[in-house]
Amino acid sequence: MMLIETLKLLFERDLNKLTQEIELYQNESNIWLTSKDISNSAGNLCLHLMGNLNTYIGATLGGTNYVRNRELEFSLKNIPQKELIKKIEETITVVNESLNSITQEEVEAEYPILVLAEKTSTAFFLVHLTTHLAYHLGQINYHRRLLDNA
Repeated sequence: MMLIETLKLLFERDLNKLTQEIELYQNESNIWLTSKDISNSAGNLCLHLMGNLNTYIGATLGGTNYVRNRELEFSLKNIPQKELIKKIEETITVVNESLNSITQEEVEAEYPILVLAEKTSTAFFLVHLTTHLAYHLGQINYHRRLLDNA
C-alpha cells in the first residue's frame, strides 16, 4: 500500500512542521492574535487541524472515540503552547495508528461519510486531507511571520 505509506510520511512531515511553527512563536500570546485582515489565529487553525484529522482519520477510519466540536476549534483561546504541541503529537500517533489499520480495499472504497460536495473514495479524501493540512500550515507560517514581530 504505497499510497498509505506516502500519506503517513506527508502527515508526519507536515504535523512535525506544525509543531515547529507553534514552537517558533517568540511571544506565546501571539499564537492567538488576529488582525483586521487575518481572522483566524494560528492557535485556532491548529485546533481546527487537530479536530479535522482526529475526526476524519482517527474516528472515521481508526475507530477512536473522538467527538468533534468544530465551533470550539475557532472560539477557544489562550491554550498554552505546550498543550497545542501535545495535541499535535497525539494526533500524529492517531493518524499513524489509523492509517496502519486500514486495508487496501478500504482505501479504494467509498469514504464512509459524505464530507465534500460529492462522495469520494477514501484514497481521494485522504489526499484531500493532506492538502487541507498543507494549506493551513502555510497560513500559520504567514501568521507567525506577520504578527509575531508586531
